[in-house]
Amino acid sequence: MPNFCAAPNCTRKSTQSDLAFFRFPRDPERCRIWVENCRRADLEAKTADQLNKHYRLCAKHFDPAMVCKTSPYRTVLKDTAIPTIFDLTSHLKNPHTRHRKQIKELTDEDIKRMKERRLASSAEQAVKKDEDSSNAADDEPQLSAEEKEYRDYLRSLFEILFLLAKHAIPLTTDRVSEEELKSNNFQAILDYCMNAGDEALRKRFEMTAVNSEYLTTTQLNQLLDVCENTVREEMLMEVRESRFYSLVTGNLVEFANSKHLPVFLRFVNQQNVLREEFMDFLPFVDGDESALVERLEAQLVDRWGLSMEDCRGQAHKATGTSTTKMKAVAVLLMEKYPLALHMPCSHMALNIHLANNLPYPNVQIVMENLRRITSFLKTPHTQDELQKAISTHFQKNEEKGNALKQMCLSGWTEQHDVFDVLLDILPSLLLCMDSIRDNSDGQFPSCVAMDAYSIGESLAEFEVIVTIVILKNVLTFTRAFGRNLQGETLDVFSAANSLTAVLYSLNEVNDNIDVYHEFWYSEAMSLAALMEIPVSVPRLFLRKQRAADLGEIQAETYFKEYVTIPVIRGIMQEVEDMFSDNNVKALKCLSLVPAVMGHMKFNTTEENYAEVYRGDLPNPDTLPAELHCWRIKWKHRGKEVRLPTTIHETLQLPDVKFFPNVDTFLKVLSTMPVLKVENSTGDTASERLKAYLNRMPAKHLNKSLAMLHINTHVKHDLDVMVDKYCRLYPEDDSEAEPEDVGEDVIVTKVI
Repeated sequence: MPNFCAAPNCTRKSTQSDLAFFRFPRDPERCRIWVENCRRADLEAKTADQLNKHYRLCAKHFDPAMVCKTSPYRTVLKDTAIPTIFDLTSHLKNPHTRHRKQIKELTDEDIKRMKERRLASSAEQAVKKDEDSSNAADDEPQLSAEEKEYRDYLRSLFEILFLLAKHAIPLTTDRVSEEELKSNNFQAILDYCMNAGDEALRKRFEMTAVNSEYLTTTQLNQLLDVCENTVREEMLMEVRESRFYSLVTGNLVEFANSKHLPVFLRFVNQQNVLREEFMDFLPFVDGDESALVERLEAQLVDRWGLSMEDCRGQAHKATGTSTTKMKAVAVLLMEKYPLALHMPCSHMALNIHLANNLPYPNVQIVMENLRRITSFLKTPHTQDELQKAISTHFQKNEEKGNALKQMCLSGWTEQHDVFDVLLDILPSLLLCMDSIRDNSDGQFPSCVAMDAYSIGESLAEFEVIVTIVILKNVLTFTRAFGRNLQGETLDVFSAANSLTAVLYSLNEVNDNIDVYHEFWYSEAMSLAALMEIPVSVPRLFLRKQRAADLGEIQAETYFKEYVTIPVIRGIMQEVEDMFSDNNVKALKCLSLVPAVMGHMKFNTTEENYAEVYRGDLPNPDTLPAELHCWRIKWKHRGKEVRLPTTIHETLQLPDVKFFPNVDTFLKVLSTMPVLKVENSTGDTASERLKAYLNRMPAKHLNKSLAMLHINTHVKHDLDVMVDKYCRLYPEDDSEAEPEDVGEDVIVTKVI
């Protein structure tokens, strides 16, 4: 039954509005004030219980500051809320209309009595406020002048650290000053702030002896540690509120003489927006995979206060030798937590992900060359040299040459068709490397020429050419599938339904491997002949054959047995592992998105796949009925109503809260790492980390500053940091050793 607003000249009801409606209070005095403000003469004779039971006022009649939204589904009033916003005149414009809610005309006596009551109420509130403020003042610790100065000084230091982090300024530089002391950016900004009039810093350091320490390494690390932990805690609070999340790890990063694993968390916040945030660098030690799993669990559960039982997905973006270890980590995590589904990462094209996961040395050499080429072409003038080489090679086909030149300017090494492009530009790429290696005009430094020589020699191996040709042809069958996975929601749903066809095509190639290999090997030989590269079996293999007295082997047979067959079977196994039954069921549940539902003519069966997440739903027993209502709602919508096309759009709908199972279901699905981050207002955390690492030399990398730089969008309260620092590191004990966070820096006073 709908609620109607009791205010005069207000026709709102709950079925036509998302506004909250509030009962009249049971307290007789407060209830009388509500009635008095309403000016409803017919309500004055009713008791507070009657009014509480039968009458409501909508939120439009209260000051917005009096209305509190405690959750997406609950809105309450403050205890002292009084309705003050009413329309008492609009009925006068149409005096002949009959009004059910009669407005009381106030006499002079009524107005006088109301003023007296309001004055008395205001006086009581003022007295109460004074008492509260005096109690609060009594509770607050009284700080001495020295303590206030110390807190102001700490605040200035935190401001400087955030300035360094925001602008990606390293703590130290390589330049040496006249006094043979290392130049220090933190020191320079400290001096600048003091010269600019920062009294807190000036008072602290004005009496400091020349060349004495401003801050020790320990003190600086303590400050950085507090900054980092405070910002991280802000994000973790949101993760805990959302409950469900997915774990994403990035490529290994080397700094401070050790390897570190970037850790990201993906979750849907209280505004129903998908977030993927960088949390920390986890030390990565070569060894047992189970030990790495234990460290991950300890980080998430013990240090961050999360539950692994709420982890709904995992993705690991790994390259080189770490791929095998991270695959083992994913398997171990899924054994312990079956709902932490292992999926590809949306940050990386599926074909690159599949190739990276193949443990064969020849494939890993190709992938390493791709990474080296990507890095090499960022060197000044190398891209220009490649453009010239493409023009030279494609003199007789300018149209294709121009198309390839355009591709090479747009991050082709990270695209789904990377192996197609690599094969097309391979002759030009080798020509480019030879030209840079010759360096006839002295344009390139010797180190760049040496890199060109190394890459060129590797690309000129016949085994590398065959491997590129095989990868290109095999991954053609997964290219469209992978592109759809990184597309819109409907594309991802279509990809889930096309998986069977992809596996069928791969199986068909495997069953007819002799025929396919013959074509592919012929293609490799033609390309090698064009590049004047001799056909040969790898020298190491031949030596082993001779040592074992196994006789000679034909090149075509070798590459079939050791390249083509392992690659096709490896790709098939990777696709099957990456898209298990539970993974596919989860992706097919994307039919909950109205646009996908409409594409399927509203003939969807999400309940058949919902068993995976049944334990996550608030009311699993009512799911079939709720899904039926959800389909009916969109099937019989008005003509002017557009079907939401993404999970984000669907979650932003005000009435999705009336479908609690669907709402929870969509939030869980949204955290799947394979889905792209929607509604991203800028670069993702992964892209910001990549950009930071590209421009920051490893020797200057500080993990705390990196974390702060990537998360500059996260709000931070300097006073909270000051309080935390004072609590953790009292001024007389500030030399306590914190956890090591990066560079060894001593900030000294220099003339």
